[in-house]
Amino acid sequence: QVQLVASGGGAVQAGGSLRVSCAASGPFSSYSMGWFRQALGEEREFVAHISKFGKHTTYADSVKGRFTISRDNVREILTLQMNNLKPEDTAMYYCAASTDTRTVTTPTAYRWWGQGTQVTVSS
Repeated sequence: QVQLVASGGGAVQAGGSLRVSCAASGPFSSYSMGWFRQALGEEREFVAHISKFGKHTTYADSVKGRFTISRDNVREILTLQMNNLKPEDTAMYYCAASTDTRTVTTPTAYRWWGQGTQVTVSS
C-alpha cells in the first residue's frame, strides 16, 4: 500500500508556472501514477499519467504541451510541472496511484489518492 502527500500548489497569474509534487511512501515503483483535478462544482478530471518507470506518459488534451509529468523512483516523488497556466486550470489537484493496466484516464482506475493541493490562476 502506498501513501501519498501532495504539495506545491498556490496562486499565480495567467501565463505563469507552478510545480506540484506528490511524496510517496511505499513501493512507489509498483504503481503507475496520475494527476487529476477538480474544480468547484465540477467532476474530477484526468490531467496526466506516467507509467511505473516513466517510459510512457499520457496527457489530457487541455494540458498537452503545457504540463509535464515526471517521477523519481529513488526519491519516490511524482511531479507535475505546469507552464503557461490559464484561469481554467484553477482546481484542486490530486495525485493518485494505480495498479490497473487497462485504463489510465478514469478516476476509478486509481485506488490510492493524495489529499490534494489547490492551484489558482487569475486572469
